[in-house]
Amino acid sequence: MVKTGLKQRMIGQFHRPHGVGGRIAGWVMAHRASNRRRNVWVVELLDVRPEDRVLEVGFGPGIALGELAARATRGRVYGVDHSAVMVGRAAKRTRAAAGRIELIHASVDRLPSFGEPLDAVLAVNSSGFWPDPPQRLRELRGLLRPGGRIALASQPRCPGANRDTTARAAGELRELLTQAGFTGLRVETLDLDPPVACVLGLNPR
Repeated sequence: MVKTGLKQRMIGQFHRPHGVGGRIAGWVMAHRASNRRRNVWVVELLDVRPEDRVLEVGFGPGIALGELAARATRGRVYGVDHSAVMVGRAAKRTRAAAGRIELIHASVDRLPSFGEPLDAVLAVNSSGFWPDPPQRLRELRGLLRPGGRIALASQPRCPGANRDTTARAAGELRELLTQAGFTGLRVETLDLDPPVACVLGLNPR
């Protein structure tokens, strides 16, 4: 029973990292090879341009943020995460691009203003934890310029996850984006174990 409780607390750290356990979870997320491949792949799919203004929701240790900053060289990269531990870790990881990256400690249901419209938004393995995901996605669509892009990615981490689990996750993400008013949806898959699904969409013009 004690072991089960400890395991559940550690799993919870990947949802909302905090304290010593959160720092351990952050180290695992930053150094797991599949996490890096997944994040780099999603950024590549988003086709970020040098002038783009991009937001990542739930950036964790900041792997994708660094990739975004390497592409949006004349733009601006924003990151929102509800974990102060992850904000600190991501700040260290992206220190070299600090002048072009703004990290914000906030939850997705309390997003700040970003001034001008955004060109792209992404979330990797975080949308499943959001309160009222369709409403959050409608709010994110309101932050995008007409024709702006969104990428939602999911690599299921439940016990026994396989290709079928990933396919179901992709279907759920498609439905959420459809409900929020995004169009031009397409699904891409990265062949990891289990596979990663990324659903991309557009804010209608």
